[in-house]
Amino acid sequence: MKIGLFYGSTTCYSEMTAEKMQAFLGEELVDIYNIKDSGLAPITQYDIVILGISTWDYGELQEDWEALWDDIDQFNLNDKVVALYGQGDQEGYTDWFVDAMGLLHDKILPLGPQIVGYWPNTGYEFNESKALTQDRSHFVGLALDDECQFDLSEERINEWLAQVLEEVAQLD
Repeated sequence: MKIGLFYGSTTCYSEMTAEKMQAFLGEELVDIYNIKDSGLAPITQYDIVILGISTWDYGELQEDWEALWDDIDQFNLNDKVVALYGQGDQEGYTDWFVDAMGLLHDKILPLGPQIVGYWPNTGYEFNESKALTQDRSHFVGLALDDECQFDLSEERINEWLAQVLEEVAQLD
């Protein structure tokens, strides 16, 4: 079982997160793709996919994801397990914290994936986010803020990955 981890990164935070995830899970288990170079086509090779996206300015998509946004609709994700992570700045953009992760979640949901890795919203200070679940108790994936809470990121990543693996094991 291999995991395909796809990210777009402008300032390298999403890339560093992908590398930390690969280090935690092992290179033999995780293949990393920068979507700027690979596009999204390799997604079809994996049953388990992690998608990483950052939010820019006032709730906007990261540029690599924006360039491929319409391409997402061509993928059948019915047989895929998908987990999401997002980077944001909860102090500078408190009304748009990790919005792009919520937009990506809503974009792929109609394509039929089994989404895992919903993450509690405790320990964050923000006003609003499109990445919150309907009951607003969780994010639709792992929310990271390497601008303001970098010291918490590694522990959050490790806990989230353990949670994702447990949820995937329960699906079998």
